[in-house]
Amino acid sequence: MALRVRAVSLRLTLNSRYFHQFALLGGVRSFHEKASANSSTFSASEITSDSAIYTPAHFEIKASLRKIIDQEINPYVDQWEADRQFPAHKLFKILGSAGFLGVNKPPEYGGLGLDFSYSVAVSEELGNINCGGVPMAIGVQTDMATPALARFGSHELKKEFLLPSITGDKVACLGVSEVGAGSDVSSIVTKAVRKGNEYVINGGKMWTTNGAQADWMCLLANTSDGPPHKNKSLICLPMNLPGVHIACKIDKLGMWSSDTAQVYFDDVHVPCRNLIGKEGMGFTYQMLQFQEERLFAAANIVTMMDNIIKETIHYTRQRMIFKQAVLHHQSVQFRLAELQTEVELLRSLVYQATALYVKGNDVTKLASMAKLKAGRLAREVGDSCLQFWGGMGFTNEVLVSRFYRDSRLLSIGGGADEVMLGIISKYMGMLPQK
Repeated sequence: MALRVRAVSLRLTLNSRYFHQFALLGGVRSFHEKASANSSTFSASEITSDSAIYTPAHFEIKASLRKIIDQEINPYVDQWEADRQFPAHKLFKILGSAGFLGVNKPPEYGGLGLDFSYSVAVSEELGNINCGGVPMAIGVQTDMATPALARFGSHELKKEFLLPSITGDKVACLGVSEVGAGSDVSSIVTKAVRKGNEYVINGGKMWTTNGAQADWMCLLANTSDGPPHKNKSLICLPMNLPGVHIACKIDKLGMWSSDTAQVYFDDVHVPCRNLIGKEGMGFTYQMLQFQEERLFAAANIVTMMDNIIKETIHYTRQRMIFKQAVLHHQSVQFRLAELQTEVELLRSLVYQATALYVKGNDVTKLASMAKLKAGRLAREVGDSCLQFWGGMGFTNEVLVSRFYRDSRLLSIGGGADEVMLGIISKYMGMLPQK
């Protein structure tokens, strides 16, 4: 591993924008093979003293990404928020050239071939972006629209859709939610009817992140009239086909820099070869994608909460009330200490779930717990910290108010809190037997 870390460090020093090619340096075997040696990704000799799961290589990746965030993203976030959209193609090409859109994807399709812990490290670092919308949009590209394609798609399909998504040449979106079916995925009504060598698609999708800029959609649609958990399929749908209509960009409470679209399909013809995996397995594939999506979201919000608490400490140390700093009131100290303790507990849960997932375990219960806790804790952190900012917290001039707006989505999107509780209850064996 030491040799690999030196190779990575050298590559980053030479040119971080071509970081995705570092696996070719020095004829050393791939990072993934190194990490998987001896059937253990997290060996005691490799884990750094200040992390439960990260090696020096993880921190090299995080440092490289932080440079891009500081130079190519944060200076422009305020403008993107005002515009209600960020330039997805431009930014994704920068991230793709640096290897950050395919960290755990196969090298033969442009990815780095690393395990999922590196994706979690990337997600954590993306939490240093000064808004929630851009990290969410990146997460759709890396951990929501592409995992099933990478795992179950044909070689031809991966070449057409996965490879350009990893390199940043195409923007992806995920088409699952509908007007009458959000967290209840089994209730979607969009249909893809097979006619010869094509599917003819009719219906619509709601809350589509990246939808106004996307080149293709990972679409979940009903391909038969069978049971709701066995009649759905995932299909790669190019967004420039006749019959695809962007009905509107949705004006949202938060996540302003991320475009969210309502999309309609009117007799859209898609080749049957665009089917991901097997017909009728779409619901199962989507549930597997949700594991990575929910861990991505939880890891991302941990860093954001860290930053909001730190900023609040800094501000309350300067803000005076009754002739002393707000921070010098014990109630403020105790509340911030309490919140930071909760953040650390969530971080530990994310790391535990990640370590088990990398080893091939089903972490649906732990991922659901992490998603549930992340959404609820973000609301607590946003509300409590905004209160300590006083009147300034009620303006759009400070990050805490943006976090307050953006983080509210976490208890709704990607499966509402109530759905997470239902999943957890099921895995605890508490649901009534049918």
